[in-house]
Amino acid sequence: MKAGPDIAMVASLVGDPARANMLTALLSGRALTASELAQEAGITPQTASSHLAKLEAGGLIEPEKQGRHRYYRLSDPDVAGVLEGLAGLAARAGHMRVRTGPKDPALRRARICYDHLAGDLGVQMLESMKAQKLVRQKKQDIELTPEGERFLEKNLQISPRMLAHPRRPLCKACLDWSERRHHLAGMLGAALMARFTELKWAARDPTPGSRVVNFSRTGEKRFAALFGKGE
Repeated sequence: MKAGPDIAMVASLVGDPARANMLTALLSGRALTASELAQEAGITPQTASSHLAKLEAGGLIEPEKQGRHRYYRLSDPDVAGVLEGLAGLAARAGHMRVRTGPKDPALRRARICYDHLAGDLGVQMLESMKAQKLVRQKKQDIELTPEGERFLEKNLQISPRMLAHPRRPLCKACLDWSERRHHLAGMLGAALMARFTELKWAARDPTPGSRVVNFSRTGEKRFAALFGKGE
């Protein structure tokens, strides 16, 4: 018997269409109920409960009880990274959903990927940070530079020293499915998205299940001033 991680087990959990739709819905970063996830997957609540039990047992999601309701969220940011990477692989291989809607361009421009900014603006931000020497990237490893620390504290009042986490890196490359390049994940990626929201530069689309991030006119100008397109 071969040793090491059981890729087939994880692949089987993600590979079912209903479970894949549920996991994709949870990429919004919001905790959703079984009924909401059943609706996203287009299945009955009873069938959804069976799928959710398998995903929970497989360590891909975790429940959270609040009052009479039971909510589900992705168990770890790494799960979101894997799902985003699979979406990119599906796009490159031509396995696209037939139905597109008016929000598709907005989704590609700026969207939430678990808790950080993705899409064209997410990729643009990372490229700009590299061009300004705020971060250094070698493959999937990203390192914040001293210049980057000063930039963040001066312009966004973010102190990287306050973002230490025992299980999550400060910076991490996440492959963007629509741009097919990396955007910034990790604790810093999450902190930046939270700061954009606090400053009212950007806001999540309130539509249930939506991952679209809308920037205000002022927010776009401020964002562009800090993270204009890199050379």
